[in-house]
Amino acid sequence: MSRSFIFKQFTINDHGCGMPISTDGVLLGAWAKLPQQGHIVDIGTGSGLLALMAAQRTLATTITAIELDSIAVAAATANFAASPWLSRLQCIESDITHWCQHIPPASIDSIICNPPYFNAGQQAQQQHRATARHTDTLSHQQLLATISHLLTPKGSANIILPAYEGQQLINQASAYGLCCQRRCDVRSTEHKPFMRTLIQLNKNCSITEPQQLCIHTKNAYSTDFIALTKDFYLKM
Repeated sequence: MSRSFIFKQFTINDHGCGMPISTDGVLLGAWAKLPQQGHIVDIGTGSGLLALMAAQRTLATTITAIELDSIAVAAATANFAASPWLSRLQCIESDITHWCQHIPPASIDSIICNPPYFNAGQQAQQQHRATARHTDTLSHQQLLATISHLLTPKGSANIILPAYEGQQLINQASAYGLCCQRRCDVRSTEHKPFMRTLIQLNKNCSITEPQQLCIHTKNAYSTDFIALTKDFYLKM
């Protein structure tokens, strides 16, 4: 089923993508620390949402979107072509662990990634959805190794994960020469536990800057959520 999502400066069609457009992606794209210049890589771009948000937010010379699934590559490529930033966007069909072998170390200024979430549990019957949701094709250890290889000394990687998996990744980061510079724990409503963690990894940092975000208060979006995402959503 074809679905189109209209944002303030671009439109996304996520037809056939294993992971459809969600609040998680918008949260990460709005929260991530991104350089105004340089090279940004979106790992597992899906329909291209994070790459397009990066293009809207920055003047980065090159935004490279890497995607393993050919159907998602077609969707992202079409979405890029329909955007105002086609000259700065490219989508490459590849396994990120293979692609980065051909990229010089410490050459990427920023990484954004809404990775496969789950290390265990029942998988979706549709293969492309299972690939997007489970770590069979990209373990969190492989992701950390890739980030460590690609990032410049002053670069940063920005990731969103479920709360438990996010803490596991933070705990493992030091083994790859990475540390958590910022984290934001996200809950859907005031009385529910944290469900997601936004993570910024760097090669050099001394302390972690903790943040919290609640998406809804009562029957409306929270003031903090609106402030974070106002440049993208048409109506709040």
